[in-house]
Amino acid sequence: MTGQRESILISVAQVLRRAGVQHPLQRSARLDELRVGDAAVPADTEIVIDLVLEATGTAVVATGLVRTVATCACRRCLEPFEQPVVATIREIFEPRPTEGETYPLVSEHIDVVPLVRDSVLLSLPLAPLCRDECPGPAPERFSAAPGPSEDVAADIGRDHDAGPEPDWTEPPRDPRWAALDQLKLDR
Repeated sequence: MTGQRESILISVAQVLRRAGVQHPLQRSARLDELRVGDAAVPADTEIVIDLVLEATGTAVVATGLVRTVATCACRRCLEPFEQPVVATIREIFEPRPTEGETYPLVSEHIDVVPLVRDSVLLSLPLAPLCRDECPGPAPERFSAAPGPSEDVAADIGRDHDAGPEPDWTEPPRDPRWAALDQLKLDR
């Protein structure tokens, strides 16, 4: 973050004067980077705000969607990819906001940036996955003991789809589990 506080102040004077009437609000915003782990909405990425504002007494209820695109690193293969982010909004702006529950309504104006920032951050994936069937790296290639002619360090940069698997030796079995080899289970 640059430290500069962005704001999108919206006058809700008309909304407050006509309780129960829905007022559409469409805007777009470009904020500082929003990041959760390996998922981020880069700085200056367009965030589309599509809300409906409605007055209920002295409060304003905002419902709708916030949409943007996040850049992520897959938790399995570590490859970068983009993922759409859609946050569903149903929040309240009121003159005396409750910390962590509602947003401030000050002099018939609301600032939608904190709402957008919170909604996008809560919608970012904690463990991004490029696709459900992503196999990721082949961990068994790095966990077994190397064979007589193989070196694990030399194997790390090797293209595993290019040729046959190295001749790995089976790690020795733990003798404490030998009794289980004698078990025969009926199905």
